[in-house]
Amino acid sequence: MAKSETKMVAVTGEGDVNQIAQALAAPFDPAEVKFKPQAVSGNRALAIPFVDARVIQDRLDDVLGVMGWQDSYECLPEGSVVCRLSIRIAGEWITKTDVGGQSEQPDEGDRRKAAFSDALKRAAVKFGIGRYLYRLKPQWVDYDTQKRQFARPPVLPAAKNGTHPSQSSQPVHSPTEVPATEAKPVTVEKAQATPVAAELSKPVRGIPANGPELQRRLYDHDDRLAKQGLCKPGDLIKAIVTAGQNAGYEKDLSSWTGPAIHLAVDETKAFEARLREPARKEVA
Repeated sequence: MAKSETKMVAVTGEGDVNQIAQALAAPFDPAEVKFKPQAVSGNRALAIPFVDARVIQDRLDDVLGVMGWQDSYECLPEGSVVCRLSIRIAGEWITKTDVGGQSEQPDEGDRRKAAFSDALKRAAVKFGIGRYLYRLKPQWVDYDTQKRQFARPPVLPAAKNGTHPSQSSQPVHSPTEVPATEAKPVTVEKAQATPVAAELSKPVRGIPANGPELQRRLYDHDDRLAKQGLCKPGDLIKAIVTAGQNAGYEKDLSSWTGPAIHLAVDETKAFEARLREPARKEVA
């Protein structure tokens, strides 16, 4: 299988940070991109592009080197998995976190493996890896409902910027090792003041589009509030789940849609306002 052209680079300045970011975000070779049906209507299905977790790992190896990144995982009670993906640039570790959900496979072990892979891919997107796939024009294609597969392979559409995904970015400089300076891993919140994190961080705006996005953003916000010392880890999640169950929604946040998502947003604002109220009174 062909691979996109990416090379490992040494980071010495802000220009090299841009280079790393471009190399991580470079489109994959079309042969590495697969499709899955997100929604089926009659004999048509909405084809969604994706890549395997091993393709993500190859991209990290190619750009950063095998010693330039690391990942750790935490299994959540409802079956989701948290991935903490860290990359090292000029001796500084930058960590981004995201949550992956289980698949619909019958075997529990396979469902859990899918959650690990999903978590890695979602964390990698925060570094720009494969993010362009989310911006491709959606396409409905013929679908065989009996065989549960596409009647013909979907065609990878052009990216919104007019560049076809098969056109890789310009090759970076000759590969050299990143300095092996040991440094304590830092979180995104701490690192955002640095040029490295400022270049690679993309803030999320607006109402979550679906349940999985809601779940990821709530866990991220819960983590931020806990690190600020405003509450214990998991307090926000418990409050939102309780409010949702009282309103008749499922415990699994990834299944929430429409009104449930708006309820979660409103409850999050109210929860944080209660946490910060004592501080406001002290200032007054």
